[in-house]
Amino acid sequence: MRRPVLLALTLGMTLPAAAAHAQTAWPAKQIRILVGYAAGGSTDVTARILGQALSERLGQPVIIENRPGAAGNLAADATAKADPDGYTLMMGTSTTLATNPSLYKSLPFDVHTDFAPITLTAFIPNLLVVNPSVPVTNVPDFITYLKANPDRLNFGSAGNGSSQHIAGALFNSLAGVRMIHVPYRGGTALVNGLLTGEIQSGWSGLPNVISQINVGMLRGLCVSVLKRAVSLPNVPTCDEAGIKGFDVADMLGLQGPAGMSPKAVERLQSAIAKIMREPAMAERMVTLGMDMQENGTANYVQFMKDDLDRYAKVIDRLELKRK
Repeated sequence: MRRPVLLALTLGMTLPAAAAHAQTAWPAKQIRILVGYAAGGSTDVTARILGQALSERLGQPVIIENRPGAAGNLAADATAKADPDGYTLMMGTSTTLATNPSLYKSLPFDVHTDFAPITLTAFIPNLLVVNPSVPVTNVPDFITYLKANPDRLNFGSAGNGSSQHIAGALFNSLAGVRMIHVPYRGGTALVNGLLTGEIQSGWSGLPNVISQINVGMLRGLCVSVLKRAVSLPNVPTCDEAGIKGFDVADMLGLQGPAGMSPKAVERLQSAIAKIMREPAMAERMVTLGMDMQENGTANYVQFMKDDLDRYAKVIDRLELKRK
């Protein structure tokens, strides 16, 4: 009878040690990052670049899963309801975390309590672009053309509530012009609409249109932030072009479901910080028109709060809130 007793005692002593090891062994399997938009858009591109680098750092596959729909709300809801084991994450955006809470009457998740912010990753400026068939090359001429041709042009965006939608509505208000919003299902569809002439103007994340602008297929009129894009140095900011104080960008950051292990959050934040400091990564992202950021979890939380407050005021001012 002594051997079973000894075996039981041995198992009793090893199980806590095994459990402790399991808690510190994250990640032990594939990680997925949900993206609330179609493949090919700015958020998707950022997630795929980051996912590949994370996979190399963490030693586990990192896959990107596109869950487009409802301005990113489908992916956000799935993330909020996922097991907080660190294996389901989300590439959060200003649309999902800052504009949607003010734009929608109700959401199936709470941006304040249902997520574990991990780290800010990038700011993506938007660009006012036109099809070359529009006879303008700068913002003042564009405004003059719009006023002379009211209701003739529409503006496209990556979807209702997107930062591109907000940029377009704000431009209308500040410039005193009237363009009807045409929402597309993501940035790639928007660019296709511009190239085919389905719409003549639009607001797009820089990564989606840089190559088309460089070869003359589209024309960039102004950048939506207060600093010119390194990848498009000849395109002025909207502020420089006469729309003073115009500053609208899409903030991207990694999120997990609330309740994630602090150790997993810290491991991810540390890995991303190292990735951001790699010269090759920084050069690649700047070429795509992204402003890379690595500010830690605490600073990311403050950025989110500031973004939420800022867009709430803009949406209220422009009366965009859905009934």
